[in-house]
Amino acid sequence: MPQRFASVDALRGLTVVAMLLVNDPGTWDHVYAPLEHAEWNGCTLTDLVFPFFLFVMGASVALAILPRLQQGAAPNVLRNAALWRAVRIIALGLAINALAAWWLPGREMRWPGVLQRIGVCFAVVSLFAIYTPKRAWWIAIVALLGGYALLLMSSGTLAKWDNIVDHVDGAVFGRYVWDHNAATGQAHDPEGLLATLPSIASSLIGLCAGVWLRERRTQTLLVAGVIALALGWLWSQWIPFNKNLWTPSFVLWTTGWAMLALLACHTLVDVRGWPPIGRRFGVNAIAAYGGSELMQVALPALGWQGAIYTRAFASWIAPWGGDKLASLAFAIVFVALWWVIMWWMDRGKIYLKI
Repeated sequence: MPQRFASVDALRGLTVVAMLLVNDPGTWDHVYAPLEHAEWNGCTLTDLVFPFFLFVMGASVALAILPRLQQGAAPNVLRNAALWRAVRIIALGLAINALAAWWLPGREMRWPGVLQRIGVCFAVVSLFAIYTPKRAWWIAIVALLGGYALLLMSSGTLAKWDNIVDHVDGAVFGRYVWDHNAATGQAHDPEGLLATLPSIASSLIGLCAGVWLRERRTQTLLVAGVIALALGWLWSQWIPFNKNLWTPSFVLWTTGWAMLALLACHTLVDVRGWPPIGRRFGVNAIAAYGGSELMQVALPALGWQGAIYTRAFASWIAPWGGDKLASLAFAIVFVALWWVIMWWMDRGKIYLKI
């Protein structure tokens, strides 16, 4: 069996915890600034969360698939398993979006989404791991980032609605996206089609980092992380950090921090023996995220979200701590509820490999 690194499970789990924390405030009207995405250009702590997940997913492919290849597993068997898992992840994302469109008043069906992007990236990175040499990974990373930069510049602007990414999403998905302007027909989606290309690069960098971790090349992880941060910052002087467009500078900046975070987790958990905080979320990551998204649909659809937030949180926290603290308290309790669920599943050896 492939060696399992508790540090990777922990980092994946902490990333899922952060996803739940930023996605589930008591009310979106009152959120602390660090828990919000940058309005357009820029990179907040919250903007690191999804890139971290895609990076760790790539590292996990290196730790799960490559050892099986070296042990003689048939490539077509590994390929079929990976592609079938990717299909299930994409289908789950579409099912949650369809449920939201059916159950929530005024909500349209949305074709792109977080789980859909995860599924596509997982499929592509798995195929790279199974069928191509390491040199091809770096060629693909450079080609994806360089080619995408040229595409972004081809429209002459990165402004919302007017950039080439939004134009393509509008042409392909029409109004079935995150944000649609009915008056102009313009469309925008932070998990749209073209921006999935640099997202694949984020996962491919994670794939490379997973190989370094497996080979105990910690110095390489450190140097690569610092170089990625430096290159990302330099590139941002021409093409700024932008999560919605997943700009090349954003890829290098976020994967640079992800490499350093992976190195820190490996040093503390695998080497020094610290407890792998977050591991329970990490071993059931898609189940935790997908389940929390279903709850995020169900609570407002049933009319419970507002009542729970108002009576259990805002009514007594807001008068002395403010509305933002009340909203954050709701999110913390939401995460704690899912921690209990993940603890129960882990204790019962229940691992949903969606």
